[in-house]
Amino acid sequence: MRLFALRLARDRFTSILSLLLLLGTHVEAADGWVLPRTEQGQPDFQGVWLNATLSPMERPASQAGQQFLSADEIIALETRTAQRRASDDAAATVAAGRAIVSYNQFWRDSGDTVLSTGQTSLIVDPPTGLAPIRPAAEQIRDYNFARVTESYQHMTVWDRCITRGVPGSMLPAGYNNAYRIVQTEENLAILYEMIHDVRIISLGKQQHIDEKIKLWMGDSVAHWEGDTLVVETTNYNDRGMIASSAAGGRLKGVPITEALRAVERFTRISEDTIIWEVTVTDPEIYTQPFTISMPLTRDDDYVMYEYACHEGNHAVPNILRGGRVAD
Repeated sequence: MRLFALRLARDRFTSILSLLLLLGTHVEAADGWVLPRTEQGQPDFQGVWLNATLSPMERPASQAGQQFLSADEIIALETRTAQRRASDDAAATVAAGRAIVSYNQFWRDSGDTVLSTGQTSLIVDPPTGLAPIRPAAEQIRDYNFARVTESYQHMTVWDRCITRGVPGSMLPAGYNNAYRIVQTEENLAILYEMIHDVRIISLGKQQHIDEKIKLWMGDSVAHWEGDTLVVETTNYNDRGMIASSAAGGRLKGVPITEALRAVERFTRISEDTIIWEVTVTDPEIYTQPFTISMPLTRDDDYVMYEYACHEGNHAVPNILRGGRVAD
């Protein structure tokens, strides 16, 4: 039954996305579903939305040229993952004198299924499904990772509990993959379960703030293209990153520059699905713009709790102390 639903979701996703590209962005499903709207007539995005997934950021080499997984591949991937997690948890013992691993699967909530679209990677453009990272940017990332015990400045901004930034806060992580959206006529607010950010997107602002002002999450200007909310973010400082968790794959720890420009698109295609996509442009870091796309799934029963970032309170100084003892 799930595989049948996945095929329907995948087919619906590709057909609706094609229509959005060809005909504009007014959404009305063939099954009679009508896009809910606010009192002001705007598409209603309110609710709690999840994006925990097994689907990787980049397309694996074994699936080169393959946009979607087959039904058999979905079964195999989800089964292998469930078996591996059960085995890992069963073997999670700590012997005297050995280090305690920070997390096992008990603590994680990274999803147990692929994306409902069945896509092989979150990156959909370029067609390879791979991030076009410049070698120099990878060298900066690797340099920092090799020196995390030397200074907090080499750690990711997530490890330091500052922010995951924009669009990083919308990307899947190992846990806390929920987003509460609250909407008024003038603003759309996104409460991120991971870390503590509340992002407020103005729906009436016409232009960006002064270019001299640089922010961790940038400055966003939004407008409607039919029923799609388009959000352009600029004015970044150069101290963040696109991805800060292992779910980002090679993107984890890749720096950004003040020239970063992110254009997000939010399109609700069904009662329980928003298609979120972002096109990232940062010429010094990437050889070309690239696009990430994924569905957000509504779950009104999901409970979001206040985020307490103990890594920033304790782990950072302890890592630095440990590095000095080792030296």
